[in-house]
Amino acid sequence: MATPKVMILLALLLLPLVASNPAYDKSGLSVGYYGYSCPQAESIALNVIKESLYVDPTLAGPLLRMFFHDCFVRGCDASILLDSPTKQGEKDAIPNLTLRGYEIIDKVKSALEMHCPGTVSCADILAIVSRDVVVETGGAYWDVELGRRDGFVTSLTEALTSLPPPFFNITSLINSFIQKGLSVKDLVVLSGAHTLGVSHCSSFKNRLYNFNGGGDNSFDPTMDPKYVPALRKKCTKNGADVIVEMDPRSSKKFDNDYFKQVSNNRGLFQSDAALLDNYDTKYYVEAHKNGRNEEKKFFEDFGVSMVGMGRIEVLTGNAGQVRKVCSKINYEY
Repeated sequence: MATPKVMILLALLLLPLVASNPAYDKSGLSVGYYGYSCPQAESIALNVIKESLYVDPTLAGPLLRMFFHDCFVRGCDASILLDSPTKQGEKDAIPNLTLRGYEIIDKVKSALEMHCPGTVSCADILAIVSRDVVVETGGAYWDVELGRRDGFVTSLTEALTSLPPPFFNITSLINSFIQKGLSVKDLVVLSGAHTLGVSHCSSFKNRLYNFNGGGDNSFDPTMDPKYVPALRKKCTKNGADVIVEMDPRSSKKFDNDYFKQVSNNRGLFQSDAALLDNYDTKYYVEAHKNGRNEEKKFFEDFGVSMVGMGRIEVLTGNAGQVRKVCSKINYEY
C-alpha cells in the first residue's frame, strides 16, 4: 500500500493533467455528466427529436439556431426559454420572434422529468438537441459536454445588443465572436449552420431594393445579379414578410452546400457575404465548398466549434438551478 507521502506525490503529478482538460478546468462541463444520475438522458432526447422531425422536418433549423441565440445572450443558460409576463424577455426580442420549436424542448423536458426528475437542465437539453438535429439531417455526431445549470434572468435588451444581426460586416462579426471567446474560424464554421432552414425576407430585403439609397432598382453589388430577380419575385418590395430558404439546394439537409452558395455570392445575408471579406474566412469558404472530404472536415470542425460555443459563460456547480419547466423559474428553489 502506498504511503501518504507517495499518494500526495502522485496527486501532485496528476494535477497538470486535470488542469489541461478544458472541459474540467475552464467550464466545469464534461462528457457523460449524467452517466449515473440519468444514464438514458441523451437517448430519451433523441427519441423525441426523431419523432418531432418526422412530423415536421423544418424544425431542424430553428432548433439548431435556438442554441446559438441562447449562448450569445448571458451564456448557455436556457434564458432564451424563459417566458416574460411583461414581454421583455429574450423570446420577445426581434431577432428571436421567428424562432420555433419551443414546444419540442418542452416535450424533451417532460420526458426527462418522468425518468429523472429535477436532474437534466434545460440548458443541457438545448445543447443535446442542437447536436441531434444536425445528426438527423445528415451531419456528423459529436460528444456534447454537459453539466450546465439554468439561469434566472431573461432580457430583451440584452438579446438586442448581444446577438450579431444579419447586416454586420466582417469586422463586427469577428469582434462579436471574439467577445464570446470564439475564434475567426468558429465564426465561419458556425455560419455553416445556415445550410439548414429558412429566413424571413425582412432579414435581407434591404439588399434587394434601394440599397444604400441608390434607388428602388439598386441592389447589393456583392450579390449575384442573376440571383436577385428570383429573390425579388418572392420578396416583393411592399409584399408580405414571407420566408425563403437560406440554402435553396438543400435547406433540410445539413451539408457543406452553404459554402458553395456564399462563394457564388448567393448568401442571403450581408453577414454571409462578409465571409468573403476576410482572408481566413474566405479561405475556409473556398476550401470547404466541394467534395466529400471537404464536407467531412467541415462536419468535424462544426462539432468542435459547437462544443466551444457551448462553454460560453455557463453556470455550473451550485450556480443557477435545474428548472422543472423550461419556461419558468423554480421560485421555491
